[in-house]
Amino acid sequence: MTADAASWLPLSPGERSVAIEVLVHGPLSRTELARRLDLSAGSLTRLTKPLIESGLLIEVPDGGGPAEGRQGRPSQPLDVVADSRTFIGFKITEEMVYGVVTTLRSDVVARLDRPLPSHDPDAVAGLLAGMASELAAEFPTLAGIGIGVGGLVQDRAVVGESPFLLWRDVPLAELVEERTGLPVVVENDVAALVEAETWFGAGRGLDRFVVLTIGAGLGYGLVLGGKRVRHAEEDRGFGRHWILDPNGPLTPTGERGSAVSLLTIPSIRYQIRAATGRDMTYEEVLGLAAEGEPMCSRVIDEAARALGTLIAQIANFVMPQKILLAGEGVGLIDVAGKTVDETLRTHRHPLAAPVGLETKVSDFHDWARGAAVLAIQVLVLGTAEG
Repeated sequence: MTADAASWLPLSPGERSVAIEVLVHGPLSRTELARRLDLSAGSLTRLTKPLIESGLLIEVPDGGGPAEGRQGRPSQPLDVVADSRTFIGFKITEEMVYGVVTTLRSDVVARLDRPLPSHDPDAVAGLLAGMASELAAEFPTLAGIGIGVGGLVQDRAVVGESPFLLWRDVPLAELVEERTGLPVVVENDVAALVEAETWFGAGRGLDRFVVLTIGAGLGYGLVLGGKRVRHAEEDRGFGRHWILDPNGPLTPTGERGSAVSLLTIPSIRYQIRAATGRDMTYEEVLGLAAEGEPMCSRVIDEAARALGTLIAQIANFVMPQKILLAGEGVGLIDVAGKTVDETLRTHRHPLAAPVGLETKVSDFHDWARGAAVLAIQVLVLGTAEG
């Protein structure tokens, strides 16, 4: 089932820098690559030679112009062979496993989803292995697996704590590796999504970038200097103690007026159920709010003000070039975007630069793609220190 990902390892720090630059920004001429990495022509040649020989990089024609401004053979920019290796990304939720296969540049080329009938670790590992086997039949170039899980992940291998799966200290990477023969990387799902957006999505090329996700929980990722900043709360439920309105609603676990109690899908549904006795889906709540139903409108308006306040606070302190709002709860913007914008402006200095806010309507396959990007980073390039 495996492809020889090890043929690319180990990469020296210099080789890794070259490979990442070409992967994310290529194809690049040697002149441009040397300029970006502040390398001499000789140093660049020394670093690229083993990458070309191993098959990670390839020389591609650029139309036959003179090489780098010189007379002689045409220039040959460097690029990666995107489909030379493929990677599986899995996103595990409470009820489903969402799977994708991506190229080396994270383009999704296949999807496969399965219900999750049991949270028993061995059963989950067996399900993942079965899905991997099914995908391997179509993609013999599979080189590794990335798995995204909501919760605390240690050493990119062990799920230390997952409130959704009720797991503690589950060696998920080992369980899946034993069943597939493929190398496996496990990571917090928000962290994986942030890495994918930094390399290949909304944050590509940005120095300061924030990802804020709304769904079953809240996720927050900060990128400074083009690299994700690890923080203690990213694996433990961001926003539960970020109080936006001390008089706001309670969560089922007792926090009042926090970002979680105001913005997450379970909390919004809980508020509606407590007030009306009706159990509505999030989509139903949004739809009724759009139609002007009083209770749903009040809850969604309160959530919109909370979101505007939260975005403003992040912008005031971090000063990011862009904030990406993603997750299955972003439909809030479609219904109450005007309230979000008005609140955001209220909590910003009148002369402050506009917040670069991008909304991404995403599903769980985007989270699975993020896990595949982590596999690319760690298994192929040896980056993204744990």
